[in-house]
Amino acid sequence: MPELPEVETIRRTLLPLIVGKTIEDVRIFWPNIIRHPRDPEAFAARMIGQTVRGLERRGKFLKFLLDRDALISHLRMEGRYAVASALEPLEPHTHVVFCFTDGSELRYRDVRKFGTMHVYAKEEADRRPPLAELGPEPLSPAFSPAVLAERAVKTKRSVKALLLDQTVVAGFGNIYVDESLFRAGILPGRPAASLSSKEIERLHEEMVATIGEAVMKGGSTVRTYVNTQGEAGAFQHSLFVYGRKGEPCKRCGTPIEKTVVAGRGTHYCPRCQR
Repeated sequence: MPELPEVETIRRTLLPLIVGKTIEDVRIFWPNIIRHPRDPEAFAARMIGQTVRGLERRGKFLKFLLDRDALISHLRMEGRYAVASALEPLEPHTHVVFCFTDGSELRYRDVRKFGTMHVYAKEEADRRPPLAELGPEPLSPAFSPAVLAERAVKTKRSVKALLLDQTVVAGFGNIYVDESLFRAGILPGRPAASLSSKEIERLHEEMVATIGEAVMKGGSTVRTYVNTQGEAGAFQHSLFVYGRKGEPCKRCGTPIEKTVVAGRGTHYCPRCQR
């Protein structure tokens, strides 16, 4: 699943390809992707005639800004966007097509059909699900060591489960939680409430640094992720633990181990993390 760095990279590469274009038609081939309004015809009708004015990101969500409305899109596991000429044939697994008046199209493909789309009036979008449920952005002042400590002390969950919770901090998934915990020297399965104030500060610092570096490198391509222009990310070459089971730790040489924490495959170094 694309996490914050990958979605941010998609946002940056997609924006110049669609901004200023006016929607002439919307074709929907898999209605289950449409979540609000539930009626696919109503979903399409309200966007026709509107122009794309911007593209933002909130957590793992893309937020397309139109004249009156905002389209909130979650890519889930395999969703991706591409811009093509209307004359080009549709690729397999293309489920939604936004047709522009200039003859180009924004096409949404999703092999596993898990993606979602919501449309709301722009002034309502942040107050309605799914965006209303999100915690602070990790690179914003709203996410501080104090905020992290407050949530940690109130839960019986593991620290990994806490960081995967999108209501705690938005945008982290399996890759960047594992990497942040390694860099902070904290075992993923430790109870979040057991962390000391110094560990909380170090974890916050490493979360911010990890996400920031991953954004700069265009995200991580560990399976199928590519940006809007078909380019792979580069942060996978900087990963310390994720996807490296059995390989030597880059810091101490101990083989990286894999277990299950919070229902997710979890990579860690048994020597560097406590």
